[in-house]
Amino acid sequence: MAGNLANLQKATTARTAGALARAETALNAMLKDGEPITFRGLAARAGVSLDFLYRNTPIRARVEHLRDRQRTEAAPRAQPEPGAGQPGNVIRALTVQLAEARRRHREETTALRQALEAAHGENLLLRRSIGSHAGPGNPA
Repeated sequence: MAGNLANLQKATTARTAGALARAETALNAMLKDGEPITFRGLAARAGVSLDFLYRNTPIRARVEHLRDRQRTEAAPRAQPEPGAGQPGNVIRALTVQLAEARRRHREETTALRQALEAAHGENLLLRRSIGSHAGPGNPA
């Protein structure tokens, strides 16, 4: 049973590494080609799921950073700067604050989800351990 678990873990690690490599390669190609950086576009180009991109913290952070950079580079050319104290500045400041709050929320949610998954794994291992020690003369 332990050998099978080790093989499954190796296969999972290899599959994740392959998907990560495809995502990185596709992201670099999108940058080179000047394509807009989006999660959907990257998922389609790399042949990975949206869920994989959102759950992989380094890739997610890189996509968000590049996407935000593309938006900021395109925004000044699209519209002139309104004067100080104008509604456009207030909206822009609030939009930046909202984006930062959303980013923090995603990071915290991801950290909590990972902690919960680890706790579930530990719980399962403990249950299996207790179950293997229980026997006819040693009830659980």
